Amino acid sequence: MSRVKRGVIKHQRHKRLLKRTKGFWGQRKNVFKRAKETLLRAMRFAYVGRRLKKRDYKSLFITRINAACRRENMSYSVFVSGLKRAHVAINKKMLSQLAIFEPQAFSQLIALAKK
Repeated sequence: MSRVKRGVIKHQRHKRLLKRTKGFWGQRKNVFKRAKETLLRAMRFAYVGRRLKKRDYKSLFITRINAACRRENMSYSVFVSGLKRAHVAINKKMLSQLAIFEPQAFSQLIALAKK
């Protein structure tokens, strides 16, 4: 059986990983072992961050909707339950957009929720 030399493939793999760690501090950018550890950790933080971003935006939407409801003398929870009873299905992102850019349409939704 002939011998397989893997130097080129290994070098390419190392280069690919080290390219992604550009800008890291000290050995974390140029020593393969340290760079791999750091990159795995960074990728884990990035994954968690993408999930947290969704949570943060949902919180922002609720705050905006609540502020718009308070202008009309209604609380957020009463507004949402009123919409649910009226069988209006609009997601929180669209409600917050309406509250900011279309106050008249949002006022109509509040009137619908009050019934």
